[in-house]
Parts: sequence; C-alpha cells; structure tokens
Amino acid sequence: MKFRGYIRENGSVGIRNYILVLSSVVCANHVCAKIAEQAQNENIVAFCHNNGCGQIGIDKEQTLRTLIGIGKNPNISAVLVIGLGCEGVSVKEIAAAISDTGKPVEFLLIQECGGTSATIEAGSKIINRLEERRRKQVREEADLDKLVVALECGGSDATSGITANPVVGEVSDRVVKEGGTVILSETTEMIGAEHILSSRAFCAGVADSINIIVQNIEQSAKAMQVDLRGTQPTPGNIAGGLSTIEEKSLGCLAKAGKSGISAVIKYGESPQCKGLVIMDTPGFDVESVTGMLAGGAQIVLFTTGRGTPVGSPVAPVIKITGNSQVAAKMKENIDFDVSAILEGKATILSASEQLFSNMLNVIEGEKTSSEILGHREASITRIGPSV
Repeated sequence: MKFRGYIRENGSVGIRNYILVLSSVVCANHVCAKIAEQAQNENIVAFCHNNGCGQIGIDKEQTLRTLIGIGKNPNISAVLVIGLGCEGVSVKEIAAAISDTGKPVEFLLIQECGGTSATIEAGSKIINRLEERRRKQVREEADLDKLVVALECGGSDATSGITANPVVGEVSDRVVKEGGTVILSETTEMIGAEHILSSRAFCAGVADSINIIVQNIEQSAKAMQVDLRGTQPTPGNIAGGLSTIEEKSLGCLAKAGKSGISAVIKYGESPQCKGLVIMDTPGFDVESVTGMLAGGAQIVLFTTGRGTPVGSPVAPVIKITGNSQVAAKMKENIDFDVSAILEGKATILSASEQLFSNMLNVIEGEKTSSEILGHREASITRIGPSV
C-alpha cells in the first residue's frame, strides 16, 4: 500500500512539512515561540519545554536524545535550534546530530546574538531562508512500510477498553501487516497485564525487557512512598467507570492489537526494527506522545473516554472516543466517534476500516481537530532531580 508524503534526505517520509524552531533549554522558550509567531505561517512551529539545564547523568542524556529525535522527525523539513549559551544541554551537539539526517539545521545562542530581540530578528531571517526551500518540496509516493504510528490513550473510561482501543488495535495490526511500525507506550498502564505482553514477545530477551520496565516503574513509585497498584486508576478514570489498574491496563493493551512484539526501546529512542515495539514512557499523555515523536512517529492515534484536547507541535493527533456524550460535548476536539459500537450500529471491524481510511486522509494532509484548534502541547519526561 502507498501514501504520499515528503521524502527526506535519509529516506524517511514526512506526512507534514514543518520548519521547527527547537528550544534547547527552557530559557530559550520565549525566543523560539516569538520566532514562530512572527513568521505567521502554520508550517513554522516551535518546540518548547521545561528542561535543558540543571540535569545530570541519564536524565540529561534522555533530554538530549529527545530533542535530537524531535529534530530528526520525518515531519520536519529543516530546524533552527535556539539556545541561551550557558545551558547544560549542548546546542551544537543537538544541531550536529540532527544534521546527520541531511536536512538543513542552523543554531543561534541568545547570549552571543545580544539578547532576546536580536535573536528573534536573526532567527526570523534564517526562517525566511529555510522557508524558500520548504515551499518547493512536494508530496511523493511512498510505501506504507515508511509509516511509524504512535498509540496513546488519555482520560480513559469504561468505553475505552471495549470500543475505541480495540478499534485502534485492528488498525495497529493492519499497519504492522503492511510492513509499518507501531509504538505502544505508557509503561504505567501495563501494570497487572505485563504477563500478557511478554507472552507476545518474539524472543525471551524482549519478554524480559517488558517485565523489567514494569518492575522499574513500580519501584520508582515505591521509592516515593506510593504503590501504583493502590493509586490507579486516577479519579477521572474511576468517575468514568474503571475499577482497577488491571482493568485499565487491559484496555491500554487493546490498542496494540494482536501483533507480536519486536522490541522494547528507551524513551525518545528510534525503533531499529519494524512491527510492534514498546517504548518505556510514563502514562502522562503529553510526555508519552513527545517520547514517541522523538522516536520518529509521524502520526498519533489517541483514544479518550473522558475527552482531551491535547495535540503536538510536530505531528497530527487523531482523537478517538467510544463515549457518545463526550463525542457530543467535546465535538470540536474529537476526530472519530466509535460509540455506535455500543449501540449495535457498528462493529469493531467496520469502525477500524473507517478509522484506517480516516488515518490515510490525515496522512495525506487532512487536518485533525487539534491541528485546526492550534493545540501544540509538548513535555519531556524527567528521571532525575534538578541540580
């Protein structure tokens, strides 16, 4: 199966064609946002976050890996990295790593430019130059095996695990069958069901890795005097009808269909194999989605039973719900309503065929609700203290 996208220098294929203004540190966020804002062009986007300094060890490495991955995302045509000049995360290292893809990358340091206004002016000139190149790029035909799909659920309720998530699961299996890659995330929402996932691993090493990441997330919580098995589901999940963490986890797993699991990867890491892979992320949806986009996902299938407006700066997010009340009340935020399944007017299979068709339309340029509304939330997860 084919789709039309933007073929990058390294062979990856974007489904959007953005120029990214990438902040290396929280201190550069304002400048990045202003450069993107002044461009008055929806294809110039800023990636801002709260990290980049006061980090050490594997925490710093994770932020660096994530920022590089976001810049490498196939949906990005070119990158302008903005740093302060004294931060812990190296702007030059970020820019050099992204440039390995062959896409244009430039960087500025606020301290060297002479402050906020001077950097905004210099950055705007660079963006204008990069935009001339971007406008000349056109969609070309590519195989579906170039597609990487991120799976996410947020604000789950009782309808999620029996409608929206199984529908996404069918789509996930179809992408894998076509030779593409699917990323399942949210390690927190695998607790109590890790034995089911590990039984689907292609080898013992992958099965062991699944069990290890679940054990690690539980141990991290216990180190803060919290037992996740006693604190999940969240109040919103409970209000939506979920009763136990196992019930929530089984619903989450349904998004991954029935495919075997090829690998377990770190947060923000790019998969080195095709098929279904697991990324070790938190359950917090904004951080989880950011990690998968840093891993190269070009599109996100996001199920929600309670409703959420969350989007992304670098990829379209398709919102799917099985709750008819949410579909009506948050109509402008929902892209795909599968509540007809509960009414006996549709099946999981028929709804999945419609969702797959919808996804292909989005891949080729149709805008999602979050894109239309301008939702571009992003956050990088932390695994260490600030120093």
